[in-house]
Amino acid sequence: MSVFKRNKHSSYLEWAKLQSVSRYNLATSGILSYSLAELPVTIADLEINGPDTYGYKPLVERLAARCGVAPECVVTTNGTSMANHLAMATILEPGDEVLIEQPTYGLLLDVANYLGADIVRFGRRAADDFQIDLDELQSKITPRTRLIAITNLHNPSGAFLNEATLRHIGEIAAAVGARVLVDEVYLDLVALEEFSSPFRTSARYGDQFVVTNSLTKAYGLSGIRCGWILAEPELAERIKRVDDLMSGSPVFPAELLGVIALDHLDKIAARAAKLLQPNRAALHAFLDARDDLDVFRAEWGTIAFPRLKHGAVQEFCDLLRAQFDSSVVPGRFFEMPEYFRIGVGGDVAMTAEGLQRLGKALDAYDA
Repeated sequence: MSVFKRNKHSSYLEWAKLQSVSRYNLATSGILSYSLAELPVTIADLEINGPDTYGYKPLVERLAARCGVAPECVVTTNGTSMANHLAMATILEPGDEVLIEQPTYGLLLDVANYLGADIVRFGRRAADDFQIDLDELQSKITPRTRLIAITNLHNPSGAFLNEATLRHIGEIAAAVGARVLVDEVYLDLVALEEFSSPFRTSARYGDQFVVTNSLTKAYGLSGIRCGWILAEPELAERIKRVDDLMSGSPVFPAELLGVIALDHLDKIAARAAKLLQPNRAALHAFLDARDDLDVFRAEWGTIAFPRLKHGAVQEFCDLLRAQFDSSVVPGRFFEMPEYFRIGVGGDVAMTAEGLQRLGKALDAYDA
């Protein structure tokens, strides 16, 4: 029996749950939470118990229609994190090779490590605007590779991967019989800002693509845990059976709320766009005023990932919290300790004040 060291926790999620909260919270990367009162729902619309099957049919059908795939390609999940775990657990066996971007969302690494995979990294460098060097990726792939894992929009930088790049990655994977896992939890934010650009998931680029997403980051609906996986039908069926090991049945009221949210997603999206427009303008004004940060400016989304030119990021983050009651995400959680991540999906007034306090903290730290 093979023996491997498992990391059985996520240091980032532990920090996010216990240490990230502040009055002026720029550590949260999603859109401000949407309240139940804003949904056109009454208690009469909800039930505690419902069909105990592999996916509530009305929810699956709505997700399939929205993503442009067949219903048999949809697996509903408890948020994107569980979607990533289920997809990787189904595809990977201990000792299988998985290629993961660097930097990336820490939980992708944590899950691959937990599953006992052999992890190989390929770079997404600031000097290249956090794009993927396809030649480097090609050089890293081997006949042992079972999975390439990426995020789009990239977490932590917000960089966007276009269709041509994704299709090329799919070709690289297909040549050795590997899959491509694309975490698209931030991708809806592109459509929020580019109204002429309809949402298009990479699941439509070939059967080698496995996509994860949810209604959390772009719509402020984290509480209902409406997540999903898109995969070719045979893999989707296997994922559903692995999910049996995680939970006996889903939370039916949350499934009903997911259906209601999807039926009114235009309204929810409009509210998100109304928040995002002034917040991104405030972010750019803040970055324009700083010469102590290096930063790639993503075209879309709720996050920025600047490098602190001088000093230690953790020391700065401690000062930011202690003296200015504000928080950002230290870059150590993305393996880049000289960087920090800013989130601008929150309340407009709070975000503006948070950015002002961030600037004052930088001035104090420089001094």
